[in-house]
Amino acid sequence: MKKIRLLLIEDNRLIREGIRAIIQKEPDLKLLAASANLAKVPQPGKQKPEVVLLDQCLRDQNPLQLIEMVKKKSPETKVVVMGLLPVTADVAEFVKAGASGFILKDSTVKDFLKTIRSVAAGKTILPSRLTGSLFSQIAAAAERNGKIKVSDVRLTKRQREIVDLIGEGLGNKEIAQRLHLATYTVKSHVHAILEKFALRSRVQVAIYASARNMVKPTGDEISPRE
Repeated sequence: MKKIRLLLIEDNRLIREGIRAIIQKEPDLKLLAASANLAKVPQPGKQKPEVVLLDQCLRDQNPLQLIEMVKKKSPETKVVVMGLLPVTADVAEFVKAGASGFILKDSTVKDFLKTIRSVAAGKTILPSRLTGSLFSQIAAAAERNGKIKVSDVRLTKRQREIVDLIGEGLGNKEIAQRLHLATYTVKSHVHAILEKFALRSRVQVAIYASARNMVKPTGDEISPRE
């Protein structure tokens, strides 16, 4: 049986040893190394891990920079970020840096292992509370394109409100309740937003969701600053 080769970077010893114990029980997984610091293990290009499991909140290292370094040295290696809270803006930054998956540390062992195997198989896995939302489409676009290019996409005031709420991680039903709209109306607005960005760059929606100070109202419409 071909095993999925893993590299674990987690600076909490108890969590690190716990994950090691879980992985060692799986016949299709092989942990190449586990450390609190990427600099203390052989470089990804030499190890050739298929998946790197990376703590979202390393104390002495910048996880975003580590993802970029891993992808530079070993482009085929996938990165799964492990965190506690799926803050939309944070997840967007990790996806743009090159992460292929995000797993909550309070997830079940079953979901944890499923995430590893799915990412190794080429899938993008996001927190369940964001799955199926506009953000999941944003993240997929960010991963495909790699870079953000800002162009002049104009949104109505209502569309801007919806994008802001999407940035908070709200689903269609929650947005409908917040804005006192029918869920169908919210879905129509989301579709219109996607249509606008599909004509230019759908990744830009992530900018609205994660960097709200980038936009300003101009009458009844909103457009990004130059």
